[in-house]
Amino acid sequence: MAKVSIADLALKGKRVLVRVDFNVPLNEKQEVTDDTRIRAALPTIRHALGQGAKVLLISHLGRPKGKVVPSLSLAPVAARLSRLLGKPVAMAPDCMGDAVQAAVAALQPGQVLMLENCRFHAGDEKNDEAMGRALAELCDVFVNDAFGAAHRAHASTVGVTKFVPVSACGFLMAKELEYLGRAVTNPARPFVAVLGGAKVSDKIGVLKNLVSKVDALLVGGGMAYTFLKAQGMEVGASLLEADKLDMARAILNEARAKGITFLLPMDHVVAERAEATAATQLADSTAIPPGWIGLDIGPKAREAFAKLIRGAKTVLWNGPMGVFELAPFREGTFAVARAIAASGATSIVGGGDSVAAVTQAGVADKITHISTGGGASLEFLEGIELPGVAALTDKR
Repeated sequence: MAKVSIADLALKGKRVLVRVDFNVPLNEKQEVTDDTRIRAALPTIRHALGQGAKVLLISHLGRPKGKVVPSLSLAPVAARLSRLLGKPVAMAPDCMGDAVQAAVAALQPGQVLMLENCRFHAGDEKNDEAMGRALAELCDVFVNDAFGAAHRAHASTVGVTKFVPVSACGFLMAKELEYLGRAVTNPARPFVAVLGGAKVSDKIGVLKNLVSKVDALLVGGGMAYTFLKAQGMEVGASLLEADKLDMARAILNEARAKGITFLLPMDHVVAERAEATAATQLADSTAIPPGWIGLDIGPKAREAFAKLIRGAKTVLWNGPMGVFELAPFREGTFAVARAIAASGATSIVGGGDSVAAVTQAGVADKITHISTGGGASLEFLEGIELPGVAALTDKR
């Protein structure tokens, strides 16, 4: 069922608590080094401010494990947000309690208050009812715009919703649900999914769910070697999950039975070790030398993958084609990024490595939707209902 959106609500004079995902990298000087997630939340924040709301922002940062860790304060994030908004962003001493209530009471319409790291309290990750109630007391409306945290039932994503009159999705959350939802329920076809990354075990649920929805499944990265081994090929010293061979065979058989194209790399860039200075060579899937490791898809695979991507109307990509952090093994991942960007298809890219790849390949602006939620997008693609979404108010 569709969820209430921030666009549906009258916010003038209301205290609006927005759960954002400001879990951004900081350097040793406590400066934000990548503000992508902050920028992604700007449309929701600006909308609330433009409506005359009093805006409170709550997020986690890092893993303080329920203790106050000064180096994980959101103060540097508030400073960066202030520059992006072009207006002051006040910093609260905590995310709940008397001092915070006083700061909220002093807030005027059109002003912003950043609450301190919600994971400084152990109650957040425990979805503690008292913490959920305390957060709800700060606001009239709760908005969840943190898709990246939507797969966790925490006090700041789920608990708070039990004690507020209305819980809505922000614009970023709505966009994630629209694109990912359409991909798994009603994609424009042909629908091609490209999956990579190290392990089959990380993507079993996604593979099982997508194999009944896609027209073609392209598998690269370390996980490809378990599928190749399952077909009786020797994979040298490449990454292999021997305990997942039966699972791989079952998925391959299901794809075959459904008439789905299941494409594995037919050639590879191999080396004796995963190092930038290692000597490399090309090897076909039937002839990876003993002791050598497959670390990227080869030229034939790149072209075969690109050909299927070029014919797609919807492309979903999650996971790199190799160890793309190292220069000798990045071309396969970049080739996929460029093919998707040039395809003209509705393209959805998720997972930190894939997002980094489209950025480094210089094609991020050609991708229809870049998902901000790694684990959340994977669970969504598995068909799992996300607690942070389920908790939002349904549209009548």
